[in-house]
Amino acid sequence: MAQPSATGQHAVAAPRRPWYRQLYFHVIVAIVLGIALGAWAPETGKAMEPIGTTFISAMKMLIGPVVFLTIVAGIAGVADLKSVGVTGLKALGYFQIGTLLAMLFGLVAINLFRLGDGVNADVSTIAVNDNVSGYIEAGEERAWWEVLVHIVPESAIAPFVEVDILQIIFMAVLAGIALNAVGRTGKPVLDMVERLIKVIFKVLGFIMKAAPLGAFGAMAYAIGQFGLQTLTSLGSLVALFYITSALFVVVVLGGALAAFLRVNIFKLLRYLRDELVLVLGTSTAEPALPLLMKKLEHAGVKKSTVGLVVPTGYSFNLDGAAIYLSLAAVYIAQATNTDLSLTDQLGLLAVMLLTSKGAAGVAGGGFIALTATLSTVGTVPAVGIMLIFGIDKFMSECRALVNFCGNAVATLIIARWDRTLDLQRLRAVLNREDVPALQLEDAELDAELDQELQDRDGQRGATAGNAAGNAAGNTAAGSTPASTVLSPPSVAVEPTLGSRV
Repeated sequence: MAQPSATGQHAVAAPRRPWYRQLYFHVIVAIVLGIALGAWAPETGKAMEPIGTTFISAMKMLIGPVVFLTIVAGIAGVADLKSVGVTGLKALGYFQIGTLLAMLFGLVAINLFRLGDGVNADVSTIAVNDNVSGYIEAGEERAWWEVLVHIVPESAIAPFVEVDILQIIFMAVLAGIALNAVGRTGKPVLDMVERLIKVIFKVLGFIMKAAPLGAFGAMAYAIGQFGLQTLTSLGSLVALFYITSALFVVVVLGGALAAFLRVNIFKLLRYLRDELVLVLGTSTAEPALPLLMKKLEHAGVKKSTVGLVVPTGYSFNLDGAAIYLSLAAVYIAQATNTDLSLTDQLGLLAVMLLTSKGAAGVAGGGFIALTATLSTVGTVPAVGIMLIFGIDKFMSECRALVNFCGNAVATLIIARWDRTLDLQRLRAVLNREDVPALQLEDAELDAELDQELQDRDGQRGATAGNAAGNAAGNTAAGSTPASTVLSPPSVAVEPTLGSRV
């Protein structure tokens, strides 16, 4: 028998699959097999690279359309455009605070344990390979203001080809505002956008069936190419980074969730476990972006908030990268016997707040941001990044995981702050309680959007009069009113996310 959900509606309990048939378990098994293959047969492991890169490319293929369509639908469907601007400003303010706290965590950790002392690396003898040389050159040429001017694309197609999230957000915001401004004229376009979103996510579901295969290929290549001995040679630095990141997630992000939402961080991580193991296996958070947006919307966050905050956070809210940058910069200074006072380290932090923005989605983005920071400050030799180049692949998994967790928490807190979060539904979802499927809201959502567009065009009275006249005519003719025919009997439709606070 159906049981009442936390929102007061009735939902049919869906049978839960056993743990050994769920995606997260399959991906974990694939990661373990990939590590084993890369360690025992390195050449074979390296040959698995195309499997991992093909899966990541397939997922990236959908990021642009998902971000663009979700933002357009969210902005076009709101009644008050000012609320979108307010949400954006709140998000940017939160991102800066989160980045600052993450960098401080990294600075405290490396100053407490000082793992670079005793390395005594001679800068003049450090050999730089071609890859690192390219990162150094890109970092030295990069100015802090470039991320601002880079937002405007040169063409409408290039951002989707290059998967440039910032440029896609810029285009989507403009399109959403324009669609909102034209009122009822844009209703057919908005309907098409909503339907395209459903198609895109159906395609995403097909591709996700290959996630274990992609994780296997990516991990086998990483171990086969770089070897476990690379990990053990600087294992203390890797361990410090992982422990610091874990503490940041539990203490800072978990504390924020507990304080503002009364939600347990571990329940949120359990809810997002499929996406977390996918990020772990592929070493990047990008393939999980569409999945995160869908799950947050299902958990009770309004679609417009999800569409704006999550993609923007992927470029501006990089908590994992922030911890890495502060920890790596001071480690290089210690390893090269470069003395940094507290003032010097705070100066590094101030520069990193600017250089770290927009690093996501760029090949070698972490190294470019680190080099840009060291080159701007000038006190720490940029060639010192060669000291940590070998372990960067193993640190990228942790960076991506923390970035992912940070954006999930940021979206929930901003939605709560913005009153676009159904907190009761969120708690029910995290507690594994049955909740009504969002598909039940489609009919009422269409009606609500149609009414909002009519109100803006000043047609509410005319529409109501026409509807009343038609109903009276149908009754007089002895026919059944259309509303009676279309409305399912005894079916309660849950209020749309836009009406929740």
